[in-house]
Amino acid sequence: MERPEGNDEWLVGLVGGPEARKVEIHDHRPEWAERFERERAKIAAALPHARAIEHVGSTSVPGLGAKPIVDIQVEVDSLDEARDIPPLEAAGYILRVREPNHLMVRTAERDVRIHLWADESDLDRHLLFRDWLRTNSADRAHYEAVKRELAAHTWRDMNDYAYAKSEVVNDITARAEAWAAATGWHRD
Repeated sequence: MERPEGNDEWLVGLVGGPEARKVEIHDHRPEWAERFERERAKIAAALPHARAIEHVGSTSVPGLGAKPIVDIQVEVDSLDEARDIPPLEAAGYILRVREPNHLMVRTAERDVRIHLWADESDLDRHLLFRDWLRTNSADRAHYEAVKRELAAHTWRDMNDYAYAKSEVVNDITARAEAWAAATGWHRD
């Protein structure tokens, strides 16, 4: 499912505009966790005020196939581009997304993305999704199957691929929220 034509408001936040890129899903690799740990150390040095640095996204879920891109979520008290982006750029990252509640930088190789958030609802949602997929093999397998099916398509931008996953992500998130309520899950 592609974004509807003419619905390009998402382009406003992209630094550099859309990028056509082939989506490839790889079997889970243990080195993704190792890469996260190396990047976490760089981020902590660049942003000593960060409240939390978490491995999120599909590469953080053992057993889940993923694009070979390590997503890292950084929690800050408030987004401050002038404070946060220069030290990350000095550490080798490039600004890619600028949105009111979200900044994202990535490596030049595009194999690591660092998402800065101050809104706790966004932070919780990503951690809950990760933790649910770590515990629920049926949703993990279903999510991977959808991702592999969508990877067979050509996308004008990775954001279109992400948008196409939104229905399954919303369905899984609803089950994760029910699980969180039943178990008392909360982010550490």
